[in-house]
Amino acid sequence: MSDQPTLSASGEPARSEADYALEKEARLPLTGWQQEVDRGLEFGLDAAESIRDRSIPTFSRGELPHYAGITTFMKAPYLEDVRQVGSYDVAIVGVPHDSGTTYRPGTRFGPQGIRRISALYTPYNFELGVYLRESITMCDVGDIFTIPANNEKSFDQISKGIAHIFSSGAFPIILGGDHSIGFPTVRGVCRHLGDKKVGIIHFDRHVDTQETDLDERMHTCPWFHATNMDNAPAKNLVQLGIGGWQVPRPGVKVCRERATNILTVTDITEMGLDAAVDFALERALDGTDCVYISFDIDCIDAGFVPGTGWPEPGGLLPREALYMLGKIVEKAPVCGLEIVEVSPPYDISDITSLMATRVICDTMAHLVLSGQLPRQSKADYISETANMDVGSGWQ
Repeated sequence: MSDQPTLSASGEPARSEADYALEKEARLPLTGWQQEVDRGLEFGLDAAESIRDRSIPTFSRGELPHYAGITTFMKAPYLEDVRQVGSYDVAIVGVPHDSGTTYRPGTRFGPQGIRRISALYTPYNFELGVYLRESITMCDVGDIFTIPANNEKSFDQISKGIAHIFSSGAFPIILGGDHSIGFPTVRGVCRHLGDKKVGIIHFDRHVDTQETDLDERMHTCPWFHATNMDNAPAKNLVQLGIGGWQVPRPGVKVCRERATNILTVTDITEMGLDAAVDFALERALDGTDCVYISFDIDCIDAGFVPGTGWPEPGGLLPREALYMLGKIVEKAPVCGLEIVEVSPPYDISDITSLMATRVICDTMAHLVLSGQLPRQSKADYISETANMDVGSGWQ
């Protein structure tokens, strides 16, 4: 192996990603960090006299220490009055619902699990050079009150909550919950799209396009009902990572009849990640105004995400999924993100919840890099008037 440095086309030593990351960090401000320190000292009291670092308060009131504090997502401010959600760039909302599961439950604890491990993260990403604390404002509005014994009542609650956040102009990030919530979350978005349309990019091992399962609208069914809405055409549904032994044939039949767009893991690896991204964007954006991302954690190979209801070996590697997600977010007008099927009772060392946290943080970072956040005004596709007839046709 040569000890000589790799040279660029100009003959100069090639610069690494780390070189650029070091430079980017030097340009990042510390205004937000100082504001957090000042707030901690104001409300949490000065530290005991023996503490030499005088930025530390007596009562924890910020990012540090990571093992302490109230459990919101990344210790974002808890917003009790949800009428003020439009004052923030990003709103985190939990949907603790697992009544749509058809095998093993537990995703009702997904929001808690994701929030808990998110305390491990800082708001700074080394490679991307993004410092969320300095770039955006974020709040955690808590959880939507779901009804464990009734999917349809829960769906109504979810749609109302997501419609409220979406119409405010805040970017909704939804912590599921099983994948049955995909229908009511998209319905909430569509209520405020007017005559605009949304494409759905769906990361998953399962198609989730059955009309019913076990005689109800379960977590195998969201896209059948979402794509019945005029605002969310089936031709703009893109499904990435589908495959394995858990893809029910009734759902496959619907995909064929409605001409949805599917790439298996083999398709993605053989065509290449960039080509897969182009495939997804071309179809999701064909005649639409924005893109909604539904990220089922089980699209990742089961060895990396054991804490899920329907683990399926042979899925995407974390690096592959994160790469595609980042490119999609940077190149498309994204109107919302949901992360679903995290089931902490089956997790090991919180690694599945941590993967979900990484998906969320990477999404926010790429929204910043693409200029979509912070938002200067409400997106043009958001309608002030709510259409309550959207998605109301199924009984």
